[in-house]
Formats: sequence, C-alpha cells, structure tokens
Amino acid sequence: MIKDNQKAFNQLHIVTDGVFVLASYYLAYMLRFAWLNMEKAGDYTIESYSRFLIVVLPVYLLIYWTSGLYAPKRGRGMQWELWLVLKANIISGAAFIVLLFLFKMDISRGFLAIFYGTNVLLECVFRFFLRKFLEHLRRKGKNLKHILIVGYSRAAEAYVDRILANPQWGYFVHGILDDKMAVGTRYKKVSVVGTMEELSDYLQKHDYDEIAITLAIEEYEKLERLVAACEYSGVHTKFIPDYNHIVPTVPYIEDLEGLPVINIRKVPLSNLVNRAVKRTVDIVGAAVALVLFSVPMLVVALLIKLTSKGPVIFSQVRVGLHNKEFKMYKFRSMVVQEAAKEVNAWTTKNDSRVTGIGKFIRKTSIDELPQLINVLKGDMSLVGPRPERPKFVEKFKEEIPRYMIKHQVRPGITGWAQVNGYRGDTSIRKRIEHDVHYIENWTLGFDIKILFLTVFKGFINKNAY
Repeated sequence: MIKDNQKAFNQLHIVTDGVFVLASYYLAYMLRFAWLNMEKAGDYTIESYSRFLIVVLPVYLLIYWTSGLYAPKRGRGMQWELWLVLKANIISGAAFIVLLFLFKMDISRGFLAIFYGTNVLLECVFRFFLRKFLEHLRRKGKNLKHILIVGYSRAAEAYVDRILANPQWGYFVHGILDDKMAVGTRYKKVSVVGTMEELSDYLQKHDYDEIAITLAIEEYEKLERLVAACEYSGVHTKFIPDYNHIVPTVPYIEDLEGLPVINIRKVPLSNLVNRAVKRTVDIVGAAVALVLFSVPMLVVALLIKLTSKGPVIFSQVRVGLHNKEFKMYKFRSMVVQEAAKEVNAWTTKNDSRVTGIGKFIRKTSIDELPQLINVLKGDMSLVGPRPERPKFVEKFKEEIPRYMIKHQVRPGITGWAQVNGYRGDTSIRKRIEHDVHYIENWTLGFDIKILFLTVFKGFINKNAY
C-alpha cells in the first residue's frame, strides 16, 4: 500500500531538496563572483562561504518540513504547493539573515538575492515535474491510495464524484459499507460491499490506506463506535460531514477551553481590522476613480441630457448591509416612466424602455459609475455582492437558500459573480453561490483580483439589455 512507501518517498524528497539548496548556493556564488563578474571575490572565497552551509542546510530543511512541504498533496492544486515553496523560502531566507546578523557574519547581499531566487526557481520546477510524473503514474493505475467508505450519504456521493473526476489524485475506492443500502447497490463505479457491522472484519482482512466515514446525518450516533474501530486497527481515518450544504468549506472553529465550537459562517469582514482596511481602500479607490473618470462621466451626462427628457442620474432603492435600504445611483439609461406604469422587472432583450445611449452605457457598465458616490457615502463597496431591490429580496429569500447571507457585507459595484458572467438575466442560484464564496473567502488580494478582472472582462456585459 501507498503508506508503506510514503516514509521512503519523504526521505528521498528531503535529500533532493538538500541537493537543490546546495546547488543553488554554489550557483549563486559562481554567478555573483565568477561568471558574471559582478563583484570581485576578494575575501569571499568558496571555502569561506561553504562554512555557512553548516547552518543554512539544516535550517532550510527544518523549515521546509514545518511548512508542510512533505505532507501528502493529493487533492491539492499546484498553486498551493508553489505558494508553500515560496513561503518556506521567505521564512528560511529571513532566518538565514537573522543568523548572519546575530553572529556578525559578512556575506554579499547580491549573493543572498541570487541564492534565494535560484533556490525558489529550482524547487518550483522540480515540484512541477514531480507532480506531473506522479499524476501520470496514477492515471496508469500506479501509486494509488486505497480507500474504504463507511456510510452511504450525500457526502459519500460527493466524495466519489470528486475522486472519479480527478484520477490524477490516485485514489481507488474499494467499496462502501452501509446498513440501509443493499449489498451490490452501485453509485457510478462504486458498490456497497457490506454493512457497517463488518467494518472490523474488513480492516483485519485488508490493508487500506484510508477510511472515509461519510455517515448520513441521522446516523451520527454510530460515529464514535466506527472511529474507535478504525483507530484500533491503526488505519488513517477521515470524517466527511453530511452537512456541507449548511457549514461552509472552511468553517471557523473556536477553542472554548478544549471544547471545539464551529461557527456556521466564516465572514472575514466581521473582523474590525479587515473592515477598516477594506473601507480605506474603498474611499481611496472611489476618490481616484471619480477623478480619472470625471471627463467620460461628464460626456455621458451631456449625451443623456441631449438625447432624452428627464434627469441624468437615476436613483433606485436597494437593500444593502444588514438589510438596510439605500438609494443607489446610476446614469439614467431608460425613458422616464410614470410610477404606476413602471415595470417591476429586469430589462429584457430589445426592451423598448432603453434609450439609444442607454444601450451603450448598460452594455459597457458605464451606467454604474455614479455608484462611486455610493461608495464614498458608505452605502456600497468597490467589490461585493450586487444589491437588489426590496421586492426581489423578499422573493428570493424564500426561494434561494442562503440568499440573505449576502447582506452580511456591503454590496459592491462589481463582484465575484459579475466577473464570472452572472450579471443581468442569469441564474440567481449561481450568483448567490459566488457571492457566498466571496464573503467566506474575502482577502484584500481577492478584491484586487476581482477589480483586475473587471477592468479586462467585466465592463462589457453581454447580459445587459
């Protein structure tokens, strides 16, 4: 089984990383003092530099280990692993510099920069090709991790779906033990092979790498007994909850004097510092954007005034943070209508109410620019879920699960749903899925990414009419 080879693989991996650290170290020395003639070596001899390796090599490998570079990576993306390499090298480089300072050791700063860059490059290239090689083996049926699933549920089906969709992970499911489903019942390529009472017998007869417990939520009273049986046999055990439709992917867990408390919804923007950072970026960003777009906004305002009767700016009541209503501003893109005749619905293709200039500014999202004023007022953010009218909020909160979660943060001019194409007359469910993902995974970098995507693909809205 794969677990028998993991220890040897990790040892080989550590040796390989040690070789790369050494190679990077000597390459950096040669680049700095020999090949590029960037600086005369003088007292910086290869012998004097080599003595630092007594400290550098074990420090790097220790930090690599504690950073999780040798942990199993099945099911993890390449970006995640490359980030670990970068993070480990940042910490290792900082530790190296601190040691140099503490022991007053003289070393070239140019050498340090080249060593750092070379080591990161070699490690990333090596891990990329190693990953591709392992994925190739797994697709061929080698280097597999053998799994038994306990409990037939929605979680079991979701787990099987992901395993079958990703053969490069190298998981092989031998079957499912369940008390309610008949032996022989199949879900895709996986069959029910026995009952949960037979778990101990299966563990004695077979050498599984992993047991995945996927009990239906109404069977959780069996969990303690099943976990005890798995731990008695020494097999690695995973628990995949059947309430993933309730609890987010990365729940926030508090330690209440040894009692784990799961917060149902993780909202990073409930943190005061995060809110302050986002609000600062909103104010600065909106102010700069108003200056940059002042001339185009004046031109659009003039065209609206010359081509149709009515005000330049149109305001509409929307629902924002904490379910509070506010007036959202837009450039008017439709003919002025009497309140009694106004159609309380989204615009549709070839909508007769949209003006000539209105079609253009809606398609290019220029009509949204006055919302920069909403951002300065604090009603909105540059990035966040799009706000909706009260009438539709009342409708959707009854129809769409988790719809009201979007009101835990300020609504935005643009958002994760919008840059993924869910604007205008598109799926509300998909839009909410993206909004919830944004709310649970907010970072300043995520906001910057969304703004970047908005600039390059978010302004042209194919679903705007």
